Amino acid sequence: MSSIEESILAQPRIVVIFVASNKGPQMSSTVEFFRKHLGFAKPFLEAIFSLEARLAEWWVSGAHHRLFLAEWGIHPVPEYFDHKIGLYGMWRAKRNAHWVERGVFSLLAMEPGCRALELCCGDGFNAHFFYSSRVSSMLSVDFDPKAIAYAKKNFRAENVTYQLADIRTQMPEGIFDNIVWDAAIEHFTEAEIAELMGNIKRRLTPTGILSGFTIVERSDGRKMLVHHEYEFKSKEDLARFFRPHFRNVKVFETIYPDRHNLYFWASDGIIPFMPEWPAATN
Repeated sequence: MSSIEESILAQPRIVVIFVASNKGPQMSSTVEFFRKHLGFAKPFLEAIFSLEARLAEWWVSGAHHRLFLAEWGIHPVPEYFDHKIGLYGMWRAKRNAHWVERGVFSLLAMEPGCRALELCCGDGFNAHFFYSSRVSSMLSVDFDPKAIAYAKKNFRAENVTYQLADIRTQMPEGIFDNIVWDAAIEHFTEAEIAELMGNIKRRLTPTGILSGFTIVERSDGRKMLVHHEYEFKSKEDLARFFRPHFRNVKVFETIYPDRHNLYFWASDGIIPFMPEWPAATN
């Protein structure tokens, strides 16, 4: 079956047409029959489904904006962010891609088939949409029961396991090729970060990579979130926590009108964009 046929069959409104068909050659011929004989209706179907898509986009965007106002505009605010709000609401409203950067940058550090640990995974969005297609297995942990329950309900994948754990006292045992610590290091004190870094290093392979994301503190000194224990002052301020433990450290930034992001890779082995990194050429 071609990729186009698989795509067509994946759509629930089209599946109804083929419900009586069997898998295999008969299914393929049935698909081809309808593709040829529905040509007369294509302009009408495209117009109807385009209108449906625009209405759905408008409604979903508005619904997630209202969800954001309810979750973050009324106290207490949650410990984790529902990334469907970013996907369906904030991206369209602000045209701001910072909420997907963390998944992309950590994915760069992962080799196909790696074994990964995700610390403070939140809603499970990144594990599902970014990492699950690259890893052989991923253990994603968070101390918030609501976050883990949400992840299990909304972002299940065969090779991703969600587990309730406070990494200060319940850091999962094992050896991993990658450890991801996204949007969470700022939730710990400086002393806790220093202690956690040692525990992280002991769980990485000799060439394993720690990757993640955090933010720079605001110029007015106000915290971005009430839950944050320590917000970093600069790239150097963040890098000082990694350098005692890792030979190769890279901290880089992206800056938006409403936030200043820091991303990091740390390892005793090769990290992305080093001269030896096999995924790029110099």
